[in-house]
Amino acid sequence: MFDFLQGYDVLGAFWMTVKLTVFSAVGSLVWGTLLAGMRVSPVPLMRWFGTVYVNIVRNIPLTVIIVFASLGLADIFGVTLGASDFKIQGFRLAVLGLTGYTAAFVCESIRAGINTVPVGQAEAARAIGLNFAQTLRLIVLPQAFRAVISPLANVLIALTKNTTVAAAIGVAEAAALMKTMIENEAQTLAIGAVFAFGFVVLTLPTGLLLGWLSKRMAVKR
Repeated sequence: MFDFLQGYDVLGAFWMTVKLTVFSAVGSLVWGTLLAGMRVSPVPLMRWFGTVYVNIVRNIPLTVIIVFASLGLADIFGVTLGASDFKIQGFRLAVLGLTGYTAAFVCESIRAGINTVPVGQAEAARAIGLNFAQTLRLIVLPQAFRAVISPLANVLIALTKNTTVAAAIGVAEAAALMKTMIENEAQTLAIGAVFAFGFVVLTLPTGLLLGWLSKRMAVKR
């Protein structure tokens, strides 16, 4: 039944999807957290930058961002991110594009979590001499992260599915291989079912695990 899979590295393609997801998730969590800090910062310029970045990036299609990372940064400006090999360069540029795009959604999730922390806690932190950065890092963000595990899980699942856009710049992940197989084989439904099942295997356990973790780590008010 699955003879059409012979000669294709399906596991390798999904492994590329996993790597894209992991690296982009780490990068977007770091950058999204910084953006969230900017959006609640007492410094007007930082608030302005965070607001403009989030509102612009969220309204640009991911495909445009990924293609710009390849054609704009690499071909026009010569940004290769230290990669001499075309495949490695495409992978790194795809991670950069996915990180920049996903960070906007991470930022809004974390900012929503920050808004759940009682204002009195921040005021108490300032009363004992903590500055804004210390208050955010020691008091607010630990509670905010516990409150937004579930929304961040949804962002992670969306990121896993969004990695398929990397095929637009030649990254050999699952969607790129599926396109090749559909062009070469006469088993369109079977190929679609195999890759759909693969993405379910990647996303469903993630949602269940982080959903359970969200309940365990929820802040008791």
